[in-house]
Amino acid sequence: MARITLRGITWDHRRATEPLLETLPSFRAAHLGIDVVWDKRPLHGFEFTPINELARSHDLIILDHPFAGTIAATSCLLPLDSLLKGSDASFVGPSLRTYSHSGHIWAVPVDAACQVAVSRPDLVAGLGEDIPQNWADLLALGKRARGTGHFLAIGLLGVHSLMTVFTLCANLGHPFGQQPGAGDPVDRATFFAALDLLHDLLAFTAPECLDWNSIDLHDAMATRDDLLFCPAVYCYATYAESDQPRPLRFHDLPGPWGPQGSTMGGTGLGVSAHSNHPSAALTYAAYLSRAATQRAFAQHHGQPAHAQCWGDPAINARFGNCFQATRRTMEAAWTRPRYAGYLTFQAKAGALIEQHLRGELTGAALFDRIRLAFDASGRADRQ
Repeated sequence: MARITLRGITWDHRRATEPLLETLPSFRAAHLGIDVVWDKRPLHGFEFTPINELARSHDLIILDHPFAGTIAATSCLLPLDSLLKGSDASFVGPSLRTYSHSGHIWAVPVDAACQVAVSRPDLVAGLGEDIPQNWADLLALGKRARGTGHFLAIGLLGVHSLMTVFTLCANLGHPFGQQPGAGDPVDRATFFAALDLLHDLLAFTAPECLDWNSIDLHDAMATRDDLLFCPAVYCYATYAESDQPRPLRFHDLPGPWGPQGSTMGGTGLGVSAHSNHPSAALTYAAYLSRAATQRAFAQHHGQPAHAQCWGDPAINARFGNCFQATRRTMEAAWTRPRYAGYLTFQAKAGALIEQHLRGELTGAALFDRIRLAFDASGRADRQ
């Protein structure tokens, strides 16, 4: 029998690549006629490369849920309803719901993440401080840290600025709208309150924060000895593993109103509608959806989306109790807009907010440009 080789694409980090590669032998053993080869791309490409382009060159695509509207509009992926319908409770928080759009499910959740807090436990303990539970606690820790030559930290480069504003607005009770065309994209007072909270934080952070994405932030905290706490970053649980020189620890979001409203991240696996081997690709998608497969992910630096894994004591022990420690935040996470033109807005808005935080754009001008970018992305959706 001729062997089918599926081509997949993921993003370039051990959290993404190693689980897929290391679980391939068991898949091959169970499905002798099917193989998978994986390409990888940088994080920036993962966030912005058009999904309908990737679907023409790959059978399997690891994707971000804001692509769901484009997927539904272009039918570039196969619906996975028969595989996943009614399985919301099998995956942590809103993981599966984020891939549901226009009446179909477009991806298998294979990685779960949202914005949570991260600490250097040795440095926090050295100051004799508790982990912040809200923004007031956070600023108090920041003041104490600066008095001892330490900093708070956050990654606010481009799109990461927008993700943190999203989180703060949702936490304050007025999240961004899900679709343009209904007035302002977000309550004006809430938007400015979120900016004020960020400016308060920046008074205590390392000056490089505006140059860092999520990976840069984790790398800096794991290697430097002056960064003790970050309140909001997309969790990379692998930085809590014992092979790290200075393992980090993860905590619930210390939002102004507690852990609710964190902006959902994570990834899912989609199956191209252009694949020459759809049955084989769907077989592989089913394999990745299983708790046993995602439990194996965790043995290879992965960050499973299956709810059973998040409650597994052995998995939590491997990752410094990351999943148990952040589950309240995950269960109360907020889902980004997913209309077809949204990713254009995400790119523009992130750059604008970073520009404001660098002092290059007033708050009033920022709000006006955010509103224009949101409306323009909606018009692109309708064309």
